[in-house]
Amino acid sequence: MPEYVLLMYQPVEGGPPPDQMSEEHAKWTRFDQDIKDAGLFVDNRGLGPLDVATTVRVREGETQVTDGPFAETKEYFAGYYLIEAPDLDGALEWAARIPSAAYGSVEVRPLWGQQ
Repeated sequence: MPEYVLLMYQPVEGGPPPDQMSEEHAKWTRFDQDIKDAGLFVDNRGLGPLDVATTVRVREGETQVTDGPFAETKEYFAGYYLIEAPDLDGALEWAARIPSAAYGSVEVRPLWGQQ
């Protein structure tokens, strides 16, 4: 079965208010269990916060290292799910069920060579 990565982006500011975090946590727990029960789950990881990110660029043979993400942005890459799905439509359906899709975005890509 083809594999797809669901790249989760969240707003730098915004998202659920602190008083709704227990409800948000329950949504994530339910999503995790649902995708595992469906037999599609391969891997899932969240990323560390933006303030510990480092970006490396090589320009004209010179390595440049800077703190933080590579550009000013209103959203940041927060983590991913790697899933198996029968086709792109199936992967898109699961991406829409990710709780942070309601306030961020989810980019769906097939793994290299599976498109």
